[in-house]
Amino acid sequence: MHGNEDGETGVDDDVAAQGFVGIGAWILGRNMFGPVRGPWPDESWRGWWGEEPPYHTPVFVLTHHARPPLAMKGGTEFRFVTEGIDAALRQAMDAAGGRDVRLGGGVSTIRQYLEARLIDELRLTISPVLLGTGEHLLSGIDMRALGYECELHTPGSRAAAHVVLRKRA
Repeated sequence: MHGNEDGETGVDDDVAAQGFVGIGAWILGRNMFGPVRGPWPDESWRGWWGEEPPYHTPVFVLTHHARPPLAMKGGTEFRFVTEGIDAALRQAMDAAGGRDVRLGGGVSTIRQYLEARLIDELRLTISPVLLGTGEHLLSGIDMRALGYECELHTPGSRAAAHVVLRKRA
């Protein structure tokens, strides 16, 4: 777990680490950046992760409310995009310099990019935990009709399954 000394190694840890390889920029939804809703009351909220976020690249945060860029330790710079998913993707691709752009969530952000057919590869970790209500990632989305197929399924070490879905060319 980020920032803690304890944790486990193995398949699940390897899959998580692989998710950071080759990433040149990230896109996050506003809720993934923080719990602040509506207009920014001030610039005091700097994220969930302390002074050095785990991204180490530019991170484009989708929001309806403008905010100046926020530079953090370790090379992370949060840039707040108010022009929608296409603008965020263009900016992230430019910043990534040929490396991959990773969508870090949340559910609404991933659904928007899926429905716009802008995701080439979707990596999911599925664990049988009952969480109750909330947003459903794939509800009402016909992944086959969008051109996705399961490329890889890896059993995890703690009752999890890791699945890679790829958009057919």
